[in-house]
Amino acid sequence: MPVLACRGLRKEFGGQVVLDGLDLTVAEHQVVALIGASGSGKSTLLRCVNLLEELDDGVIELDGTDVSAPGVDPDLVRRRIGIVFQSYNLFPHLSVLDNITLAPRRVHRRPRAEAEVQARELLDRVGLAARADAYPDRLSGGQQQRVAIVRALANSPRLMLLDEVTSALDPELVGEVLTMIRELKADGMTMVLATHEMGFAREVADQVCFLDGGRVVEAGPPARVFGEPTEARTRQFLRRIIDAGRL
Repeated sequence: MPVLACRGLRKEFGGQVVLDGLDLTVAEHQVVALIGASGSGKSTLLRCVNLLEELDDGVIELDGTDVSAPGVDPDLVRRRIGIVFQSYNLFPHLSVLDNITLAPRRVHRRPRAEAEVQARELLDRVGLAARADAYPDRLSGGQQQRVAIVRALANSPRLMLLDEVTSALDPELVGEVLTMIRELKADGMTMVLATHEMGFAREVADQVCFLDGGRVVEAGPPARVFGEPTEARTRQFLRRIIDAGRL
């Protein structure tokens, strides 16, 4: 049974179709990279999976359970899905430690001491143990994004969604975040990531999905999608990427 199964997802904004009957399946421990031009539906797809946007049609299943059905409590679903955006969304008035432990304490009702032990262990793994008591404005962009990912991991998610998590970073800081994602893959985390980092998608993904017009136009192993794409629209997109020196 796949961890995530999306069937026939449709979403419109003001009459504009953003997702147009999209299908996607993600197996356990799999890393799926979503690529495509801006406006192709990548971010909307992730927001729909996390129930931040309401579908117009289609079904989203998490471990075989329809989480898009009427009456489903979205907060219960979000406890099992971690999502990280390109903007860090850290609370500026809270320390790194308090940012990370807020949801485990308030939502999952974990004792503060237990939540803080876990948070410090996660921070140590990503090289930020010494920054536990710092506030977000004292961190670099790369450090803030790593804290945002740790905050999502602190809830022990079944699935991680990463939405262009390096787009807001200076080029020299991108590597810090990509290294962390590589480590999550090595740990077996199931992930769906929308990215413009084509080289990274080629390296880390088990499957690459090219989105265009709100549909998955082409999907397959990175070597095939990047090396021998079968769809004309995929070839056109990758040609532009190569001409721009991004692959």
